[in-house]
Amino acid sequence: MYLSSTYVSSTGPRRRLRVGGVPATVFALGLVSFFTDVSAEMVAAFLPMYVMYGLGAGLLQLGLLDGLYTGASALLRVAGGHLADRWSRPKAVALCGYGLSALSKLAFPLAGGALGGIGAAIAVDRAGKGLRAAPRDALITAATPPRLLGAAFGVHRALDTAGALLGPIAVFALVGAVGDAYDAVFVVSFCLALVGIVILAAFVRNHPIRPAVPAEAHLPGRQAARAGAGVREGLRLLAERPLRRVTLFASLLGLATAGDAILFVAVQRQAGLPASALPLLPLATSLVFLAAAVPLGRLADKVGGWRIFLMGHAFLALSYLFVAHPGTAAAALLLHGLFYASTDGVLMAHLAGMLPAHLRATGLAVTQTGQALARMAGAIGFGFLATGLDLRWCFLICATLLLSTLLAAWRSGT
Repeated sequence: MYLSSTYVSSTGPRRRLRVGGVPATVFALGLVSFFTDVSAEMVAAFLPMYVMYGLGAGLLQLGLLDGLYTGASALLRVAGGHLADRWSRPKAVALCGYGLSALSKLAFPLAGGALGGIGAAIAVDRAGKGLRAAPRDALITAATPPRLLGAAFGVHRALDTAGALLGPIAVFALVGAVGDAYDAVFVVSFCLALVGIVILAAFVRNHPIRPAVPAEAHLPGRQAARAGAGVREGLRLLAERPLRRVTLFASLLGLATAGDAILFVAVQRQAGLPASALPLLPLATSLVFLAAAVPLGRLADKVGGWRIFLMGHAFLALSYLFVAHPGTAAAALLLHGLFYASTDGVLMAHLAGMLPAHLRATGLAVTQTGQALARMAGAIGFGFLATGLDLRWCFLICATLLLSTLLAAWRSGT
């Protein structure tokens, strides 16, 4: 059951503006994510080419950096959710996270060619992402009627993905224009991140939120955590069996996931593309994500978010099978995009119904942290595996692990 919430404002109740049934706040946050993702994906699309072909690093080093890129966001996820709940100011916490990520873009030029310095800049960038993720998702859930949560997250993720789509194009054009002057990529990335911060500060309102229904009614047999009681009370939510199962299986699935950077390198090699084409490969994933995010979000509202989430990981397993088979690179990228459209946002909408409003950001952050740490371990483990095995066999192993975990998750009936 979804837990409803109401706004409390010193100026009295405000009418919620909506566009096509989805609150305007969701569109504003979507624009924030749009500019932020253009910025972030410029760096993400550029790093594999820079590390592999600019610095001459191997798959192990790329796997370590990719794992750090995926998992470092876990550093501040729970802290971000806890602070948003404790202060009842998710917008302020989100602003801090977006600001930290923006500043990190200026750290990349300072790192030069040192992998340690690049890793530190990635850690700061992803820590900012971790700090902002749960407060941003809490703002979306607070502004949206329960029956439209899947659609709202789909709209937000679609705008987010539109930014991800433009990021690789921007970096490809910049590299073509400036050649080896790679610092320009990071400076432009920083400027775009600032645009997102301005939109968040100017156009997204922060209203204190209180649960419309006492939280005790949604936690039978347990004393509900008080608002702002802290991370320990947020972790107590995992004692509830459905939420615990969702977090467990989401983490196990993340553990069987290879890093995106290595997948794109594998596709580039399988298709025989030049190294300069590597930053453009995420475009295929982003295009599919953009087209499918809203339809799959609405489908999740009808049939259940958990089913769509599991279906997304089935798409990912198939993507790995196609990567391991010569001549099927396009199908692998198509399925990779469907994976993200079926999981990113859908899981958060599914979780929202399991969490009391005053601990929603903390609860979302707990599951996000488990996912991020598991995906970091999976990416690093894949990098180590790829040093001794052919990439085809590595992806076949990941696909087998994913399908086995999916079978267990389906049988659990979560």
